[in-house]
Amino acid sequence: MFRRKPQEVEDLVRQILRANGLETPLLQRRLLQAWDDVAGPAVAQYTEEKHIKNQTLWVKILSPAVRADLQMRRTTLVAQLNNAVGAQVIADIRIY
Repeated sequence: MFRRKPQEVEDLVRQILRANGLETPLLQRRLLQAWDDVAGPAVAQYTEEKHIKNQTLWVKILSPAVRADLQMRRTTLVAQLNNAVGAQVIADIRIY
């Protein structure tokens, strides 16, 4: 018998990822990859490491001047990064 309720592939993939607990790690990975584009190439060259823990993005910046600039732009960066991923992945950024 034919199925009369067709579903889009995107919805099916999302359901499979969510059922296997892979949706959040995938979104976190995408957000980390979007950092260079959102922050810009000038900031990206001073970024040494970044990771997400408890909905907080931790970013190590080598330049004190860039670190101070990013501290002032934290809320804007959170919104831009979440927008780039298309989901609420992080709630805060800690720059050290």
